[in-house]
Formats: sequence, structure tokens, C-alpha cells
Amino acid sequence: MGTTLSQHQLNRALIERQMLRERADQSALATIEHLFGIQAQEPKSPYVGLWTRLNDFQPSELEDLLTHREAVRMLLMRGTIHLVSARDALGLRPHTQLRLDRELQSGPFAGRLKGLDFDEIAEAGRKILDETPQGTADAGKQLKQRWPDREHTVLGNALRNKLALVQLPPRGLWHSSGRAVCTTVENWLGRPQSAMDKEELVLRYLRAFGPATVMDAQQWSGLTRLAETFAALRPRLVTFRSESGKELFDLPDAPRPDPETPVPVRLLPEFDNILLAHADRRRVIADDRLGVVIGGKPTVLVDGYVAATWAVSKDRTITVDYIDELDRNRQKAVAEECDRLQDWIKNN
Repeated sequence: MGTTLSQHQLNRALIERQMLRERADQSALATIEHLFGIQAQEPKSPYVGLWTRLNDFQPSELEDLLTHREAVRMLLMRGTIHLVSARDALGLRPHTQLRLDRELQSGPFAGRLKGLDFDEIAEAGRKILDETPQGTADAGKQLKQRWPDREHTVLGNALRNKLALVQLPPRGLWHSSGRAVCTTVENWLGRPQSAMDKEELVLRYLRAFGPATVMDAQQWSGLTRLAETFAALRPRLVTFRSESGKELFDLPDAPRPDPETPVPVRLLPEFDNILLAHADRRRVIADDRLGVVIGGKPTVLVDGYVAATWAVSKDRTITVDYIDELDRNRQKAVAEECDRLQDWIKNN
């Protein structure tokens, strides 16, 4: 293994690759693809995630991507809703199927799904949702006519896992919204799924989140057995050691900035991937603070690390709840960044 990288060095590399040191002049679509997806359980959080990374980002740009079918919202990594490009939706979704199948066998609905032919349910559900996009629970009510001994919500949940479903606009729009109405990704995009090569998946993960361990990549993706893929890629990668002695992989040409590189205050939306994409998250958030992420609180990065949470009130005023005690200059920097986001929200 190569030299040891400190947590601070890993922090600066992650901040750089996540476009949080300096706002970029590039399109929202290019950013979504570079980040390899944006966490999107909260419909409007991707807008804040793009605002904090891009110069002059306007909500209409992302709305246009969704309505023109260039980007989609769907169940992907870790079984959660992500915003991805259309190309990545078709390439990533096949890799998530095994995990979603396991969830049906051992998740909270497993007992009530026992004895069902999931492929048969999926085929029936596909016909319903491709003919008339609707919520999975609504589709479950129609499936209940065929499986009357099962709850419609349980049948709908089976569709959520077995089919590659896209949440259609207006769900996820900034200026309007709506309930989660779904159809299959193949129907929405007019193209079949085609799994991207696992080596490409790992390389793109490292581009956005490296240096990283095999376990980090598995945490981000929800996939298993990625050690074989890393082994095949080893001749194309460089390796380092973490402070705890674990092997870190990276792309030779990826940025690894000086650990003393200044980092501005940044506001992150709920569940931002920078906080969720590693097995060891200490490069950006201390272990005893993970509860704020699990609780879905938007966070404030100060010098690259989570130091506070923030919230928007009904009058669109941003308030901050500090975790750390900050000096006056840093509090001023946080207030200024909050004012910028507050003005952006009020003007859009």
C-alpha cells in the first residue's frame, strides 16, 4: 500500500470532488452525472444541493431536465430515491435489483408477501403502470382484485421493489409538486435498461467520492462483492492507507488537495450524499453526529466538516442550530451563506 492519508486529507479530496470548495460554471445535468446521482428523498433537496455547488443555478434548469426526461427520480442506491440522468438511470438500476429482491424476502413486508410469485405480480403491475401512471398503492388496489387475500399496500410495495419505477413530474418540481405517480423507466424513457459495467461504476464512484475503501463503495451503492471489481481495476488505480490502516483506492489523476486548502461555509440539503457515501464517514462528520443525518436535518459545513444544522421557517427565513462553538468570524461566514440561500429561495 502507498502512503497514509489523514482524515483531513480525505476531507479535502472529498470536498473538491463534491464541488464544495468552489462553485462551478457547468450545467445541472453535467453536475448530476459527475456526482453520480443526488439523494432525493425530499423532493426539493436536489435544488439546494445544486445551488450550493453551481454558480447562478436556477430551479427551472432542473425542472426542464425532469419534464424533458433528461433526468429522473427513482429508487436506486441503498434502496433510496435518487435524482440521476436518464443515461445513468438505465445503467444503474439493474445493479440495485438483487438488494431490492433481498428486501422483499427479509424486509418489513416479507411475512405478508410470503408465497407470492413476485415476477407474476411485477408483470401485472407493469401493464397497469405503463398504461396509466399512478401511485404504487393505487396499482396495488387493482392487483388486489387478482390477489384478494393480500393488502393493496403490500402488493404496491412489491411493485416498488420489482419494477424500475420513475416518479413523474410534477413530483420533484420546484414551483409545484404532487404525489408520487409512477411508471416504468423503460416506458418513460422509451429505452431498455442496460447495466453499466461494474468497473465503470467503481471508477465513477471514485471520481466523485474517492479515495475510498471497498467497503465505502459498497456502503454507497448497496452492492456486495465489489472486492473482485477493485481487484480487476488495481493496475489502473493508486492505493493509499487510511489512519486506521485500511487500503484506500483512487484514480491516479483525481484531485487530492493540500490538507490546508481553505474551504468556505457550505449548506447541504437533507441526506446529501457527501454524508452517506462511505462506511467511515468521519472524513466529513463525526460518528456522534450521524443522528442529524439519519434524522434528515440539512447540515452546515464549516471548514469542510458538519458543525451545525439549518432549517427554513414558513416565512422562508433560515435558522441555524450550532453543534460546535464557532468564533465570531466563522459565525459571520455561516450567516452570510444563509443569507445567500435565503435570498435565492425568496427570489425563486
